[in-house]
Amino acid sequence: MVNTLQRDESRRKLVFSYELKRRQYKLIIQDLSLSPDIRARAVELLNKLPRSSSPTRIRNRCTLSGRSRGVLRQWRISRIRFRDLAAQGLIPGVSKASW
Repeated sequence: MVNTLQRDESRRKLVFSYELKRRQYKLIIQDLSLSPDIRARAVELLNKLPRSSSPTRIRNRCTLSGRSRGVLRQWRISRIRFRDLAAQGLIPGVSKASW
């Protein structure tokens, strides 16, 4: 579990650090007014970036348990841990619904 959380954090850091370069290369590739040689060079440079620097490699994981499914984005906690913490009253502004 700790290893998956560490891997996820390192990927998030890589995505953040390479975000500007990745955007620049993609804009060059999409610009049809540029010559094909320049655009092909941008494709090569984009492919040379680290694989884990792509935003699609990030997986939302629970910061407490490492669970990868059923993670609430706003809190980055899995639905199971969220329910436990809300029942204990540890999440401010969240209460069990009753009607």
